[in-house]
Amino acid sequence: MTALRDVSLKIGKGEFVAIRGASGSGKSSLLNLLGCLDRPSSGVYRLAGEDVSALDDGELSKVRARKIGFIFQAFNLLQRTTAVENVELPMIYADRAVDRAAATAALKRVGLQERKNHFPNQLSGGEQQRVAIARALINDPALILADEPTGNLDREAGDNVMAILGALNAEGRTIVMVTHDDEVAAKAGRSITLTDGRLTEAKR
Repeated sequence: MTALRDVSLKIGKGEFVAIRGASGSGKSSLLNLLGCLDRPSSGVYRLAGEDVSALDDGELSKVRARKIGFIFQAFNLLQRTTAVENVELPMIYADRAVDRAAATAALKRVGLQERKNHFPNQLSGGEQQRVAIARALINDPALILADEPTGNLDREAGDNVMAILGALNAEGRTIVMVTHDDEVAAKAGRSITLTDGRLTEAKR
């Protein structure tokens, strides 16, 4: 079964793009390709001008660690690791020296510096997602991929997360976000829709 078919898409530097579509439409497959988690079976994917389609696993791992920040619906924090230690993890994956001051500054950026020594089960859902955003930012990626970043949050916490993403986009970071929420999608600068693996709509 082919997850994506004839998808031709260009996302410019500094864009904020929402990906829409029903379950099974190919949203996750597209996000996995953009995040270098999967390789296309055909075609070409260029990230910041570099053809990453044929890179091996080790090379793709380096690209993910250094150029892409990931935010997940389920937060994906290590439960026995403090907030600041969770933020530090991408530095290890990118073969960087762990910088506690930088991790603390990233948490301050999302308003959680006072919670840096708390474990995920001591944080609310909104706080956990803000830790995840800080983690996504720690290696200063140009591209942030967010998979339903407000899906597990109440409206207030979701609005806080979207405000942070909007501020990051205003700084020039490219953000690609999967969402089922019309109000969340409306905050992106551009929305695309997938239907049965095909790009059916692209609008501003």
